[in-house]
Amino acid sequence: MKMIVKILNSPYIHQMRPRQYAKNIFIFVPLFFDRQLFIPQSLIITFWGFATLCILSSGVYVLNDIVDVNADRNHPQKKYRPIAAGKISIHKAKIFCCALFIIAFTMAFFIDISFFFLCIIMVVINLAYSFKLKHIPLIDIITIGMLFIIRVLCGAVLIHVQIFSPWLYIVTFMLALYLGFGKRRAELAGLEGAVKYTRPVLDGYTIPFLDQLISIISAIIIISYALYTFSGPAVPENNRLLLTIPFVVYGIFRYLYLLQVKHQGGAPEEVLFSDRWLQGTIVLYAFFVVFALYL
Repeated sequence: MKMIVKILNSPYIHQMRPRQYAKNIFIFVPLFFDRQLFIPQSLIITFWGFATLCILSSGVYVLNDIVDVNADRNHPQKKYRPIAAGKISIHKAKIFCCALFIIAFTMAFFIDISFFFLCIIMVVINLAYSFKLKHIPLIDIITIGMLFIIRVLCGAVLIHVQIFSPWLYIVTFMLALYLGFGKRRAELAGLEGAVKYTRPVLDGYTIPFLDQLISIISAIIIISYALYTFSGPAVPENNRLLLTIPFVVYGIFRYLYLLQVKHQGGAPEEVLFSDRWLQGTIVLYAFFVVFALYL
């Protein structure tokens, strides 16, 4: 038990940012909505794909923290990250980063060749983001949205989905933009001038501008999802999936409430793990989707 606790408290585990793995759940979207959730072969290969993306993501996080080490040391929260705090040296971090990438790419290659190439594309986009794109307003969040679409594509190629609803790609992309712009807003509202030094891209945003973007994107998410519920290629003709729309609407509004009223949302994954109302909404949403698509 002490050994397990010691491993879990290792700076290398913290550096891998396991809480961020929630983003990779999007690989399960095709499995869920293509009605293959209870097919063992599809479920197993998607889990392996999820594990691969988690390791790949950790490699990207290590790379980002190496690149941003000086800025992170001046950030009120990020200065406690293992690399910025000096718990992991830059030299060891580079070796750790390479090891994570090698493991992830090896796994991807043996799982599926199309999945392997999508992983390469993800890393290339992440490299572009780390060194250039994250400093360009709007492009920074659009790049993050593209990475979410690739996660969904990974799930689709792993289970060989023939026709995947374009509405779900739109919803995924817009949801990523919604959370991304929400995070930028929380950073501006909560850290004021200090954050502009650690994240210069925020000089290109204002809170009123971000509020407008979030409002537009919220509407697109709800309309796109509503259209999917009765026009998607794998949607039952009984229209029972319409029952899930209120949960999507509430989830969108709940996060907006936390963002603008409770002044939370700087890290969407932290909100997800801490807000019981959002957690309950997701559970009920999943239940009604299973009811609509599988029963």
